[in-house]
Amino acid sequence: MRRGTFVRWGVPIAAAAVIGAAIGAGPVVAAVSGDPVLPERSAQQLLADAAAAAQKTEGMLPMSGTVQQTASLGLPALPATSSAGPLSLLSGSHEVKVWYGAGDKLRVAMPTQMNETNLIVNGDQAWYFDSATNTATKIIYNGKRPHDAAETAPAELTPQAAAEKVLAQADEHTAVSVTNTAEVAGRPAYQLVLKPKDAGSLVEEVRLALDGENFVPLQVQVFAKGSAEPAFQVGFTQVTFTPPAPENFAFTPPAGAKVEEKKLTAPQEGEGGERAEEHREEARKAAEEVKIVGDGWTSVAVLPASVADLKAQDGRQAGEQGEQGEQQGDDGSPFGGDGGADPAALLETVLKSATPVSGPWGSGKLITTKLATVLLTDDGRLLVGAVTPEEITKAAGVR
Repeated sequence: MRRGTFVRWGVPIAAAAVIGAAIGAGPVVAAVSGDPVLPERSAQQLLADAAAAAQKTEGMLPMSGTVQQTASLGLPALPATSSAGPLSLLSGSHEVKVWYGAGDKLRVAMPTQMNETNLIVNGDQAWYFDSATNTATKIIYNGKRPHDAAETAPAELTPQAAAEKVLAQADEHTAVSVTNTAEVAGRPAYQLVLKPKDAGSLVEEVRLALDGENFVPLQVQVFAKGSAEPAFQVGFTQVTFTPPAPENFAFTPPAGAKVEEKKLTAPQEGEGGERAEEHREEARKAAEEVKIVGDGWTSVAVLPASVADLKAQDGRQAGEQGEQGEQQGDDGSPFGGDGGADPAALLETVLKSATPVSGPWGSGKLITTKLATVLLTDDGRLLVGAVTPEEITKAAGVR
């Protein structure tokens, strides 16, 4: 996660330039149904206002709210996980409560079916409380202050992080329109609608709602072709843009709770370490090996991989997560892996749903969901894209 992603609650200035290029010199007139709730704005004006607001606030506005993320991607039933880790976000509905007062005041609560976890950063103190085990963990930082950790807090569920990814797709391959009559979490909002022009894309449209007062992203919805309901959605169900009361950031371990300390060791400037250097080298090599076929919404990533490679990678990641859990926090915390999720089990489940396919390009296994298609070829290639099976097999024939 890039440092500061969680606290950039406005649309990046770069996004305005990207969409400006997409819509050209001509204005995009807002589509109004009924009496307009907000003043009409073109897409250019809307993104420019959002960028200006982000620059003015220099980060995240003081706020409190509830974010809900839902996913209905058409995946096979996934292995059960014990927490809201990344794998659990691939299906179902998940909720996160957020309070933000300043750079060193943050609280994130992640309720599950029976319990709740809380990460609280308040000045120089940071706590992680797990009600399931009634354990309060005081986070001791070595080389990294608590308010720095607030800037790198988990952001999988925030509409802001999703908005950045969505806007990166807005280019000449996209039809852009704006409505000014949306409402999200009880607040009037503009809705930026991005519709792929490429027929081979699985995406019907993406809707990004921006608050009508401060232009903060309130909701992102991704619709797959042929579906009336969003295949993926993340957004506020309740939000207030006022400083939270100080007691929201105060924490005292409850009576009877197990209290412990865990150290989070961050490399000092100039200290990379052998493992960090290995990871950088692996990332560099992986980037060099990836080939992109096509462009826009129908681009397909092609990289060398086989079933054996994927299983070996899962094994390495599981081992590293185990070590991180011992060094940084109990399994299930945001500091120690993925809450017990098993990537190998997920891989096995997904591969069982694969369909054997073949063509002039060779043979392999095809995995389809509402928003993505994956082809694992028998000659050792992995192709991934938000495209139809026809598009991905066409890409497989490009050498």
